[in-house]
Amino acid sequence: MREIVFDTETTGLDPSTGDRMVEIGCVEMVNRVETGASYHCYYNPERDMPAAAEAVHGLSSSFLSDKPLFRDVAQDLLDFLQDSPLVAHNAGFDFGFLNNELSLIEREPISMDRMVDTVAIARKKHPGAKNSLDALCSRYGVDRSHRVKHGALLDAELLAQVYVELTGGRQIGLELAAETVIVETTETASISVTTGPRREPRPHSATAEELARHQAFIENIKSPLWGK
Repeated sequence: MREIVFDTETTGLDPSTGDRMVEIGCVEMVNRVETGASYHCYYNPERDMPAAAEAVHGLSSSFLSDKPLFRDVAQDLLDFLQDSPLVAHNAGFDFGFLNNELSLIEREPISMDRMVDTVAIARKKHPGAKNSLDALCSRYGVDRSHRVKHGALLDAELLAQVYVELTGGRQIGLELAAETVIVETTETASISVTTGPRREPRPHSATAEELARHQAFIENIKSPLWGK
């Protein structure tokens, strides 16, 4: 199954008040394994960048001034997304901005049926716990030491690892000792596992001699606590 894990950066919190998407990062996964394919793009939002937003992601109006307009490169993004499910953290936010950009250029919105929200998954799996991306990275041992500011592609890469853990995938840092397996290439394809020599159970009951030595030891203890 092909899925796209993605994240966006924006000029603010609400596209209905004029905020715009300025960056998107996407990571392709097939059967919950990263394929190495990704998509990343910055966009000129055609408006100023509020200081509060710039403090979060570090993208200034000057930096974005020579970046493409969304309308000019939208098809590249849609070609990468195809019809795959789209995974995001607090996905309603990212879907809202992405569909707002599509509506501004009179393109069909992406169906909410394709949305997979990792916040909702995390809240169900860890009720009452902190479920920010940072908190989930800490919980699952995902290294985020290189994350100084928010960045769409970096956050998508971190989320891809977290998503695997949330959905019961591999455990990061957990390695099980492999057993030696011998496969016999016969018609029945039988499999046998090598084992060590069989050992008889070790007796755990004390012998009469051991009990006598223990009693003698006890009798030599002066003023034992259990005698008071």
